[in-house]
Amino acid sequence: MSEPASISLGIAQRYASAVFGLAIETSALDAVENDVDALAAALDESADLRDLISNPVYSREQQSAAISAVASKMGLSATVANTLALMASKRRLFVLPQLVTALREKIAAHKGEVTAEVVSATELTQAQKDKLAEALKESVGKTVKVNAAVDETLIGGLVVKVGSKMIDTSIRSKLSALQNAMKEVG
Repeated sequence: MSEPASISLGIAQRYASAVFGLAIETSALDAVENDVDALAAALDESADLRDLISNPVYSREQQSAAISAVASKMGLSATVANTLALMASKRRLFVLPQLVTALREKIAAHKGEVTAEVVSATELTQAQKDKLAEALKESVGKTVKVNAAVDETLIGGLVVKVGSKMIDTSIRSKLSALQNAMKEVG
């Protein structure tokens, strides 16, 4: 890992530990989890928000005012809103994506959950996600939360990552394996 990336991760881990500790102390873990999901969705959907947190052109005051407005508009809990305000005042908003990831990991570990990153060729229905989560739960032995994404280049099938394990049943990988086998024969 590069040095700046590890520094960012360290900063994010410290903020995540503080937010997680406060959430446990105040019995607000569910609210913080909802806030984390909302922030993750906002970061995925809004180029303006990503620009706000990463662009050094914005002053400390501009970032503080903007992130406070975003937190208010999103209805974030006081714990998360105050943390974002503190991060803006310290010019640390650039670690927000890592903070979201770190908080998700802490919350999942606390709940005894694991997250499965699932990539499919088409959008999975809720029933398919539930069935996949149940099958993975039997395999892993823990409650599984499914993070689904779409990659049309897979052609069909799924790529599932749980922890360090990866299961690739995509047609793209099967075609690639077939192509390699044919090269070895010829």
